[in-house]
Amino acid sequence: MKNFSGRVLFLDRDDINTDEIIPAKYLTESTKGALKPFILEDLKLDGFDPTTDCTDRAVVVTRNNFGCGSSREHAPWVFEMNDINMVVATGFARIFRQNMFNCGMIALTLDPETIDHLFEQYKGTEATITTDLEAMHFTIDNNLHSEKIPFKVSEFDLALVRAGGWVNYADSNY
Repeated sequence: MKNFSGRVLFLDRDDINTDEIIPAKYLTESTKGALKPFILEDLKLDGFDPTTDCTDRAVVVTRNNFGCGSSREHAPWVFEMNDINMVVATGFARIFRQNMFNCGMIALTLDPETIDHLFEQYKGTEATITTDLEAMHFTIDNNLHSEKIPFKVSEFDLALVRAGGWVNYADSNY
């Protein structure tokens, strides 16, 4: 089964919306790849520079209501084009979350205490996350600390991930 792993980008804010993930002025681009340089271009966080901070990251850990705003699929696409295939948050906008799974990526919801712990223990370090979807946990490690964090994903969402997204799932099941 596909698993997800890589360096973590911590985005310490609630309500990061789809316009901050990919500004609306780029929605006329005709390919997913054309979106790549504009990831998180309008996100304003102290000390955050999307042109350097998103490089070589595979996982985003953030706060509540991530992906709120419009229902555009471009938000998961810009993550996909930057090899970010996993977002961990306290909560997601419903459509953004489903778009992640529809694209074969994963959006994990954890309780606020666990997200607080991840920020306190790992933000500002070279943390990496490695998932084990069969065991339903991920390991977060920064060479000083390492721990396994359990999560839950529905069987249907796992089926979308296993298939590589909704189109592949529909092709093999309908």
